[in-house]
Amino acid sequence: MVAVTLMWSIAGVVTRHLEQARSFEVTFWRSFFTVLVLLVMLPVFQGRAVFGRMRSGGWAQWLSGVCWCGMFTFFMVALTLTSTATVLVTMSIGPLFTALGARIFIGHRIPLRTWFAIVVAGAGIAYMFGSQLGQGISLVGVLVALGVPFSGAANWTLTQHAHAQGHDVDLIPAVLIGAVLSCLLTLPLAFPFQASAHDLVLLAGLGLVQLAIPSTLAVLCARVLKAPEVSLLGLLEVIFGILLAWLGANEVPGLQVLTGGALVIGALVTNELIGWRSRA
Repeated sequence: MVAVTLMWSIAGVVTRHLEQARSFEVTFWRSFFTVLVLLVMLPVFQGRAVFGRMRSGGWAQWLSGVCWCGMFTFFMVALTLTSTATVLVTMSIGPLFTALGARIFIGHRIPLRTWFAIVVAGAGIAYMFGSQLGQGISLVGVLVALGVPFSGAANWTLTQHAHAQGHDVDLIPAVLIGAVLSCLLTLPLAFPFQASAHDLVLLAGLGLVQLAIPSTLAVLCARVLKAPEVSLLGLLEVIFGILLAWLGANEVPGLQVLTGGALVIGALVTNELIGWRSRA
């Protein structure tokens, strides 16, 4: 899982080294190469019958694919609009959105510690927003980045609801569906193509190393690790991503982002650690 978060975190620094590809074209090519990789990986992991099972996977699998599409698309577009640190900190609020989604749509009770974490993390995000607004910086990138945790929370809530109804969702094929939908959604917006050969090599690397392989491994890890372990280890993506963008692309995070990020990460870590101890 640590290796997974390290692979996830390379997107920011790699994107900063693109020469000509921009915005929706970046998203299209990464999703396109992810599709190619998964078409090879899925039969290896699950056999050729996996494609037949996808056709009969039911509504939950396809809606999960829509959620994956949202995560893929919002993430890459946000990286082209604002700093890596801002995107990653905004994404890290996902577990709290998930808790709220589970409370509203499934009826899960939210412990007091999680409500407290939601308030503190929300304050951190609000501080980051307010500081950028005060500096006259566009908030479009931050708002787009919020689509990632919203999509992730919807995906988790959907899969939990399907499980409660006796219909488990196979998340690995759902990743493929999401990548295909992301391609179809961004293709009309990606024209005219401007990516150089250098850009295509980097985006192919993202499709393989940053998305297809770690997403598959993360699903496998989730079958072994406890949910709090997965959530805590997942936060390493924020640390790795900011550090790599700093060292590899000279993208120094602002004080406001670091302060807001510390509030968000601190709230999440405290919430998960208390929950983990209480369950133990």
